[in-house]
Amino acid sequence: MATKKATKKKATKRAACGSHMKKKATKKATKKVTKKKVTKKKVTKKKVTKKKVTKKRVVRQPNPAFMKPMQPDMVLGEVVGSKPLPRTEITKKLWAYIKKNGLQDTVNKRMINADEKLRPVFGGKWQVNMFEMTKLVANHISEA
Repeated sequence: MATKKATKKKATKRAACGSHMKKKATKKATKKVTKKKVTKKKVTKKKVTKKKVTKKRVVRQPNPAFMKPMQPDMVLGEVVGSKPLPRTEITKKLWAYIKKNGLQDTVNKRMINADEKLRPVFGGKWQVNMFEMTKLVANHISEA
């Protein structure tokens, strides 16, 4: 008996669906086709606020290797002095000598023009790059 009721329900559903479909088809044919205008939406960027993180200041200590006194040789001693000095002080005194005598090239500030005192320090070159200068000076210092 349950199977008969199920088949009857299916048959009525099919009949109902078929008639319903026909009505929709006729309605669709009578409707006018209208095009929708497409408008672009403006994208707004959200502002992101970053929270400030407070860091504790750590007192920076210099590298002990830079602070170790180094002994300049006779050639470099004519420019910076003959007393043992840390590398940083030797470089500072060398730059002070260069600025005092106007040995920095006017066109290319990275180049250093050698005078009679600096020429032996620079290995006989008349002009040296400032980065090459520190490498050449390292050949003229030894541990005190």
